[in-house]
Amino acid sequence: MSFEWLAVAMFVGFFFIMITGYPVAYSFAGAAIIFGAVGLSLGAFDLNLLKLLPNRWFGTMSDFTLLAIPYFIFLGAVLEKSGLAEDLLESLGILLGPVRGGMAIAVVVVGTLLAATTGVVAATVIMMGMMSLPVMLRYGYDKKLSTGVIIASGTLAQLIPPSLVLVVLSDQIGVSVGDLFLGSFFPGLILAGSFILYTIGLTMLRPKAAPPLPKEIRTIGTRALALRVVRAVIPPILLIFAVLGSIFFGIATPTEAGAVGSVGACLLAAANRRLTWENLKAASTSTARITGLVVAIIFASSMFSVVFDGLGGKNFFTELLTSVPGGFVGFLIVSNIVVFFLGMFLEFIEICFIVLPLFVPAASALGIDLVWFGVLMAINLQIAFISPPVGFSLFYLQSVAPKEVSTGEIHRSAFPFMALQAITLFLVAFFPQTVRWLIDISFK
Repeated sequence: MSFEWLAVAMFVGFFFIMITGYPVAYSFAGAAIIFGAVGLSLGAFDLNLLKLLPNRWFGTMSDFTLLAIPYFIFLGAVLEKSGLAEDLLESLGILLGPVRGGMAIAVVVVGTLLAATTGVVAATVIMMGMMSLPVMLRYGYDKKLSTGVIIASGTLAQLIPPSLVLVVLSDQIGVSVGDLFLGSFFPGLILAGSFILYTIGLTMLRPKAAPPLPKEIRTIGTRALALRVVRAVIPPILLIFAVLGSIFFGIATPTEAGAVGSVGACLLAAANRRLTWENLKAASTSTARITGLVVAIIFASSMFSVVFDGLGGKNFFTELLTSVPGGFVGFLIVSNIVVFFLGMFLEFIEICFIVLPLFVPAASALGIDLVWFGVLMAINLQIAFISPPVGFSLFYLQSVAPKEVSTGEIHRSAFPFMALQAITLFLVAFFPQTVRWLIDISFK
């Protein structure tokens, strides 16, 4: 007798448990216990399969790659808590002040750089919302442009390496995190470039939407500006390129680069006399909280996976997905639709652990390049994260936006940038070499 219906019920039951408000880790473990017990009573589940869990958990804890998670989070947290990230944004804003839309372009540039340090969307969007939105509104920037560039560029933290999304994805789809970093780099730059081009085009059509900064603000003297650039802009950029360059050229693994980057961030903070115990404590607390969340979900999802596989769930969904009409193209359409809709309701970590393990066997059976597939999913998650009415980035910005910016304005501001992200998704889908070319020429 087939009990695959029980695996499907387990998957649906997990969602019902989660939407009641339970944390994801508890939802995973609770569904595994409930449906494991039901399967055991029906003779559909072998209790001996649970003996696999200790090996899986010890394997996770000994996975050197996953050490990159706390290192990159700490690197970004130190730059944020010490105020170095804020100095970077202000300096670029003044540097680009004479240009129409200069502050918006600076937000995209800094968002890209912060994405390459924090790797966490919430931190990037909230930080830039607090620092740049009041300034842009003060100097007459259009509200929709101001909020749109913040949520769009902040969400680049899901794609620009060393993204936390990519680190988790590499573990779940079974590919090298270095390859994912290399593969996502060019698509990430395409997205950032499209945001800048859109801003420039909009200012040409509507000059009043993003006026240049007043002369008295941007005129601080050539020497003072040069000194500010040398102190606030060049060091963080050099740190980012050193970290990413060491990974791209095979000098260091992502974990080793993250460790060196964390030390570098502390040295930068110390050089600027910002390395206080309070800042270190805040950065460490933030790092421990996010890392603990990831590890708890990894452990609980392993338990869910063992029970789910034991009930025949993985084989059922693999056969279902590989038999989708249209084969390769049909599978890509279905997987992107599923991830897009889930991305509007769930955090990326939850999606990585819930649905991607179901997609990977089918993708492998269809001969799909898993690195390319992983980058596609990361771009898709970006679109979902700024999609009204429930995109997470919208709520992150809403939580720190001034009172004069309405919820409707924030939500409407997302549509042009969603279109740019969708164009990039199709570009990467139709031209896989946008992902593969840097991997193929990399030094390994």
